Amino acid sequence: MLTFAALLVLMAFSGAVYWAARRRAGVIARGSSTPINSRPGHHGAYAAVWTAAPAALVLLLVGFFGDRVEESLVEARLPAVVRAMDAAEQQIFLDDAISLARGQARSETLYAPEVQAALEASAAEVKVLEGRLHLFSLAAAAALALAGAVWGLSRIQAAFRAREGVERWIKGLLLACSVTAVFTTVGIVASLVWESWRFFQAVPLHAFLFGLEWDPQSAMYADQVVSEGAFGAIPLFAGTFLIMLIAMLVAAPVGLFAAIYLSEYASPRTRGLVKPLLEVLAGVPTVVYGFFAALTVGPLFRAGFNAIGAELVGGPFNDLGLYLGEVQNQMALVAGAVMGVMLIPFVSSLSDDIINAVPQSLRDGSLAMGATRSETVKKVVLPAALPGVMAAMLLAVSRAVGETMIVTMAAGLQARTTLNPLETVTTVTVQIVTLLTGDQEFDSPRTLSAFGLGLTLFVVTLALNVVALRIVQKYREQYD
Repeated sequence: MLTFAALLVLMAFSGAVYWAARRRAGVIARGSSTPINSRPGHHGAYAAVWTAAPAALVLLLVGFFGDRVEESLVEARLPAVVRAMDAAEQQIFLDDAISLARGQARSETLYAPEVQAALEASAAEVKVLEGRLHLFSLAAAAALALAGAVWGLSRIQAAFRAREGVERWIKGLLLACSVTAVFTTVGIVASLVWESWRFFQAVPLHAFLFGLEWDPQSAMYADQVVSEGAFGAIPLFAGTFLIMLIAMLVAAPVGLFAAIYLSEYASPRTRGLVKPLLEVLAGVPTVVYGFFAALTVGPLFRAGFNAIGAELVGGPFNDLGLYLGEVQNQMALVAGAVMGVMLIPFVSSLSDDIINAVPQSLRDGSLAMGATRSETVKKVVLPAALPGVMAAMLLAVSRAVGETMIVTMAAGLQARTTLNPLETVTTVTVQIVTLLTGDQEFDSPRTLSAFGLGLTLFVVTLALNVVALRIVQKYREQYD
């Protein structure tokens, strides 16, 4: 809270410096016989950036890492009676000391009198360290802000290139954002690879990739024997791709045909009405789709298929042995169908924009040669727009593979290797959430299997992206 208030004060001060620098640059511009190199606004922005950026960096660093610094300092000064405890008890003691210092709820651990006295002493020390750290951060930020303001105001001259200085700050900010994105990606991949390596040391890679049974188990208590269970990922990926296939069978034709109609046949008034209505579907939360699948679509499909099954048993097809069996509310077809409805705006909106980007000269040339509008769409517009349409389809596939809530509520949690859309299945993402929900120990194959699933799904998605990129490059070269 203190850091946030300091940032607000810093923003107000930098705004005042901006207007002061801009006013001074305007006075210099009016009184100088030579034209000023940069506009007054550039001088104001230059002074404001030098005022705000270094001070804000100090405040943010203290806000992000101050708690860890305090914890490290307190941990280094723990009394001897606390150092005699094991590592877990020391961590509980440290958390209680910090919570007591900040007036927060602490654990229900009962300490001996000498440990309780040490707890109160450590809490008092935390208060002192926290006050000193906040005072240091505020003093350093204030000093940097004043120094930056003086520096920025002193640089205001007619020949000073303030715009180039502001642009250097902007380039530095953009570079920092790019580096952050790159290192974030590297960190995600590295964490996946490291934890997956730990998992594959306990479970063979071939057993994971080609196993037909998924039943991870873990001991509930320390005195139980841990059962490694079965870690075959084939049932999970079978369920994932079955639901993804059903979803794309719904979303791809409906979304693409809707895009063709809106871009080639609909009037401007119809397009302006229908396209926003389709895009509203993209803003519906996935949990709402899950409720819709569980409460409406699931019972509807169950009643329909059970009625069809009863007709086949008692009807003229009884001799053929056709019987659908008793189906439940949760099935792959329900999850895939509802997910397909959710993906329609992803396909239609992007495909519509891509089709509209096809040059009008291609359409005019085709129509001038005697082709009908439908032939023009089929043989000219769609091939030219195919790279963008493929990108839209790939985005929808990635969205379908990563969906969790709809599958959990509409398809169930049972790992099963099947191609029957009327059976309950589960997906990779649902199992990852299940494995990492609650208090988990990160030294058992059961929990580490989530990272193996995540890494495998990452590789599969990357392969799909590479294939789609090759298709896009092939047709882009053909129609450029």
